[in-house]
Amino acid sequence: MSVLTVAEKIAIENQFQELLHVSTFIRSGKDRDTIRKAFDLANEAHSNMRRKSGEPYIIHPLCVSRIVVEEIGLGTTSVVSALLHDVVEDTNYTLDFIREQFGEKVAAIVDGLTKISGVFDNNSSLQAENFRKMLLTLSDDVRVILIKLADRLHNMRTLDALSPEKQIKIAGETIFLYAPLAHRMGFYSIKQELEDLSLKYRHPKIYVDIVNLLKDNEERRNEVLREFMAPVRQKLEENHYRFEMTGRPKSIYSIYYKMQHKGVPFEEIYDLNAVRIVFEPDLDISEKRQCWNIYAIITDIYTPKQDRIRDWVSTPKANGYEALHITVMGNDGKWVEVQIRSRRMDDIAEKGFAAHWKYKGVVSSESELDKWLRKIKDSLKDPDSDVLEFIDDFKLNLFANEIQVFTPKGQIKTLPQKATALDFAYEIHSGIGNTAIAAKVNHKLVPLNHILLSGDQVEIITSDKKRTQREWMSEVVTTKAKTSIKNNMKAETHNRVENGKRLLEQKLRENNVAPNSRVMHKLLEAYDTQTKEELYSKIGMDIITLDDLPKVLKKNSKNKWIRYWQLQLFGVKSRQEHPGKQAPAGENVQPEYRIALCCNPIPGDDVIGYLSAKDGIVHIHKSRCPNAVKLLSSYAEAIVPVKWTTYKVFSYLVKIEIQGIDRPDIYLRIISKITEELNVNIRTFNLASHDGIFEGTIELYVHDTKDVEELIKKLKELKGVESVKRLEMLDQSKEEV
Repeated sequence: MSVLTVAEKIAIENQFQELLHVSTFIRSGKDRDTIRKAFDLANEAHSNMRRKSGEPYIIHPLCVSRIVVEEIGLGTTSVVSALLHDVVEDTNYTLDFIREQFGEKVAAIVDGLTKISGVFDNNSSLQAENFRKMLLTLSDDVRVILIKLADRLHNMRTLDALSPEKQIKIAGETIFLYAPLAHRMGFYSIKQELEDLSLKYRHPKIYVDIVNLLKDNEERRNEVLREFMAPVRQKLEENHYRFEMTGRPKSIYSIYYKMQHKGVPFEEIYDLNAVRIVFEPDLDISEKRQCWNIYAIITDIYTPKQDRIRDWVSTPKANGYEALHITVMGNDGKWVEVQIRSRRMDDIAEKGFAAHWKYKGVVSSESELDKWLRKIKDSLKDPDSDVLEFIDDFKLNLFANEIQVFTPKGQIKTLPQKATALDFAYEIHSGIGNTAIAAKVNHKLVPLNHILLSGDQVEIITSDKKRTQREWMSEVVTTKAKTSIKNNMKAETHNRVENGKRLLEQKLRENNVAPNSRVMHKLLEAYDTQTKEELYSKIGMDIITLDDLPKVLKKNSKNKWIRYWQLQLFGVKSRQEHPGKQAPAGENVQPEYRIALCCNPIPGDDVIGYLSAKDGIVHIHKSRCPNAVKLLSSYAEAIVPVKWTTYKVFSYLVKIEIQGIDRPDIYLRIISKITEELNVNIRTFNLASHDGIFEGTIELYVHDTKDVEELIKKLKELKGVESVKRLEMLDQSKEEV
């Protein structure tokens, strides 16, 4: 039991008074009294509780409520619900009591926010199941999601108090699900902060490096922005616009993302700066026209980059975002992004979904976000669907840009970019999709995997004899289509797996072998399968015949990776090594682990381990591998902290990209530097010259990341070599789970 000090009680009351002060929506004493009543109840319920940081627990719901008011823009019911959001979960107060004291709406929201308790099957994930059930509340009250975002944001802001392992798990879940969800709901500032904070804990060194680099050139960057904005400001004032213009750098995460995906250092990111213009609209002129008028003023001063114009004024994003984005060349020879918004557009961009209520009737009666919410309800209808598959598909659709296509009768359907005719078929009805055989796009016959463009008119051709095909999964992008295809194949797959399992168990009995994890691992390795289900399925389909089963069972299991290096795993109990398998001399026996094929980490890379419930093996991923981020979110409790300890002299394959000026003998000098001076073996050498430039890739064998760093450093010393970088060689199609 923890008693509050007098100073803490005063601080808590002061924070509550600050909450009332920022709650400008309060119009009556009744609202104020209700909020006070909720605070008093929460304060009493959490009076003996403290957070990991040591501060009184009530500070958390107070801070969440502040976010709900100031950063999301919700009202009394939401503030009351935010204050009470942990009461039912963490204390003895019941939901019925909340309903009796505060009414049905507050009780429903608190119920949605209460963590789901209970036991789920071993193949599921508590985090994923909670997230899915949270989304179910969309059909009742979207405020549950908004308060949940506020809760996650405050937890991320106070993550310092947790252990590094917990920080990585929560940060991974945040970047995988909550940041995309904030984006989809239209909360760009919250999305940006969640991304930055996630980066801070997932890759702290990279985060600090970028922060320091931004600080180092902050003064010069601000001067450049002032010089850029001055003539624009003058012209806007001459044209009698009432506006605010601000300059800012890209977010830390967006800089990191660009460095990773374009493979460039910080110094080579040329569009670090962004300018935002928010204008008070003239009610006699459409906001769209005023945005383009401002565009004309800016491009009279600076040259625009034509392929970087983003017109979300004519066609808003699905989350309701409206703005005109342009990129122009500044006087210093660097690109600057300019965002043009009306005051209403800016409110929606900053307050997201909540702002739609304020402007209901100003824009169309049903926004694209409303339609998206309806689609989510449809996707959640099947309670037996695989939770992790749902979360994976849902996440894929969070960031999707949209296209608009037409039915033969002219009805508009909104789909993600890269949607196919088959996606369109399932968008119409699952029955249409299941029986589709082809499509007509703009009256021209096309296959079902034809990618649609905005403005296409689509007609689906069906046949009652047509059956769903497994290959269709790679030809659709929408959650609705994927879910329908999976449901149709589920019964067939189940029967095939059960048949394969029965056949395998029968064969094992004939060989007097009991099925166990050691045997199963040996079979998975021998038949090149990743999971038991895949093995059973291939047996059921006669792809694997088991004719050589006796030979496979007698063969000693050899994992080429484990023989040559050692990792230290924390928090995993060692298991008995397989009979016949020898641990390296002089080293302790460790739990069995395997390098993930999707990212192929080498000694020195930052790595995490994932303890698979299916095969009992710890799978080693690079910490920034996309599959690792997914695992952090979906199987947080199965993540194992690992670090490289000792490893033998063994070579690992890496790929580098090299570019430079074509000079006589440049290839010979590169090969000589690699093989003679650095003593590194080359696997492939693929360079080509054109127009005085050479570029390409080299695959070679190294011992660890230090070898790679030394190699890159030495190659950059060669005259004519302009850039050298290691390629990640990520393959998300190969995932170790």
